[in-house]
Amino acid sequence: MKIGIVCYPTYGGSGVVATELGKALAKQGHEIHFITYSQPTRLDFFSENLYYHEVDIRSYPLFQYPPYELALASKMVDVVTHEQLDLLHVHYAIPHASAAFMAKQILTTKGIRIPVITTLHGTDITLVGKDPSYEPVVTFSINQSDGVTAVSESLKQDTLDHFDITNHIEVVPNFIDLSRFQRQKKDHFKTAIAPDGERLIIHTSNFRKVKRIEDVMHIFDRLRKEVPSKLLLIGDGPERSKIENMCRELGTCNDVRFLGKLDVIEEVLSVGDLFLMPSEKESFGLAALEAMACQVPVVSSNVGGLPELNEDGVSGFTANVGDIEDMTAKSLTILDKDNLDRFKQGAFKVAKRFDIYNIVPEYEAYYERVIFEMKGAALA
Repeated sequence: MKIGIVCYPTYGGSGVVATELGKALAKQGHEIHFITYSQPTRLDFFSENLYYHEVDIRSYPLFQYPPYELALASKMVDVVTHEQLDLLHVHYAIPHASAAFMAKQILTTKGIRIPVITTLHGTDITLVGKDPSYEPVVTFSINQSDGVTAVSESLKQDTLDHFDITNHIEVVPNFIDLSRFQRQKKDHFKTAIAPDGERLIIHTSNFRKVKRIEDVMHIFDRLRKEVPSKLLLIGDGPERSKIENMCRELGTCNDVRFLGKLDVIEEVLSVGDLFLMPSEKESFGLAALEAMACQVPVVSSNVGGLPELNEDGVSGFTANVGDIEDMTAKSLTILDKDNLDRFKQGAFKVAKRFDIYNIVPEYEAYYERVIFEMKGAALA
């Protein structure tokens, strides 16, 4: 198949999932065309089946903001026409699904019929999509898609609860490339960070309020008083300065490391003993899955798609949002020397269910079904 993938090219979960999916599909022999405004962060060109088409965003004095949606729709029309694509797969509803609808209508006038699949990832539904300024467009675009997928049962239900959706939503979970995300021998790194054999606690996020990093800091402060520990914070964002101040207030600065954005996050995860994800909202929890693949057990909140991923008592534990005492107690249970190895193996066991090569066939089968249904409708 010749497949166009539209996504955000940034470090966010939807962009990472879209890029990794495209790379895996290319390895399976499909021709993949990425359409976005800059090269996706995880995209390389070691496959002859991978192509990148940049959306040209031009500024004109008339516009206060460049009309990205129009430029994107025009680029989709161009790529579909000249590359003779079989399908467009757009990730994140805003503005990709509406731009795809526009492109599809333009292509119809040229005698070209192409199916569009929209994948819902999370904040495009749970946060941005609920804004009255966007809700009518989001609802319309989802209902006009030829196929719709969501990354968890929770996100599917949230979409159906808050939008007037008449389309069927297929659940295809996020995935992990176990050939990349696996526990590596990084003893030298662990010795440098934890010279006295301290436990290593890890948190990864974009440092937004919804991630509740203050809870991470309070949990860690309590943990280190019971078990010698260090905290590694990966990522960056608007809450970072606030968290740096919390370190000073709690007196934990000597035990906390801010590592910023990392391309090789799996190397840090390889030395971890516990991953904390106390998020207020989480449609799936890709960062937790990456940790689990590296044999790092997880203590998370029990919201959104997290209970579908983090198996309570096996890969770690879940707890109510904001329940710092419970999360601390469950973290101590995992870090106990008699339990830690069991939880590490349990985390890896659960992660294997989400191996990319288990999930890619689900997408391939769904693509074929949607293409077949469109052809059947055209003949009817």
